[in-house]
Amino acid sequence: MKGDRVEIVIDAGGTPRTYEVVATKAGRRVEVTTGRSIVEVSEVTRNGTPVRTARFMSNRILALVEHPVDGTPAA
Repeated sequence: MKGDRVEIVIDAGGTPRTYEVVATKAGRRVEVTTGRSIVEVSEVTRNGTPVRTARFMSNRILALVEHPVDGTPAA
C-alpha cells in the first residue's frame, strides 16, 4: 500500500547507516524476504513485479523496522 516503508539499520564498519524502502505509488507494497545470509527488501507492484530491491547481509543488520500505513483516511 502506498506509504508502507521498511527502515533498515546496518553496521557499516563501526558506524550505523540507515536505509529506507518505501512504496511510492498506489497499489505498490514492500516485501521482506529472508534467506540464508541475505535479507532482501523489495518494492513490488500489484502483479508481484519488483520495482526496487535492496539486499543486505543478515549479520550486518542491527534493526529492521516495518512501518505499515494504518489505512485510515486523513482528515
